[in-house]
Amino acid sequence: MAGQRPSVHGMQSSAAQDWPVAQAARTMDRHRVRRLLVVDETDHIIGIVSRSDLLRVFLRPDEEIREEICDDVLEGMLRLSETEVQVQVHEGVVTLRGEVENRSTARIAERLAKGADGVVTVRPMIDCTVDDTAA
Repeated sequence: MAGQRPSVHGMQSSAAQDWPVAQAARTMDRHRVRRLLVVDETDHIIGIVSRSDLLRVFLRPDEEIREEICDDVLEGMLRLSETEVQVQVHEGVVTLRGEVENRSTARIAERLAKGADGVVTVRPMIDCTVDDTAA
């Protein structure tokens, strides 16, 4: 099976150091284990990841989620200012409010915000001047 790691020191599975969090979580669930050894490309143990480590990613503080969306997504990727789109986060629920020129930009902002670790859902409330998605 692709992505499956060999057994290391009696554990049912291990995780590669470059695995996404979701892949490690799925492996832990599939094998019903609470911890995975983390190995490098030569299968040397370099650490351990536990369920609580994985949960911590999704239990990020609201302000940290907000900063990532504002700085990395809106300003960094989409070149939008906080006067164009405002971000509020409460218990992982992100609300995007504002106005942008194109509907496609609003949709991209929503999709990228959903991808931030710790986001439960996104409530898009972004108006647009032009619906460039109708074609």
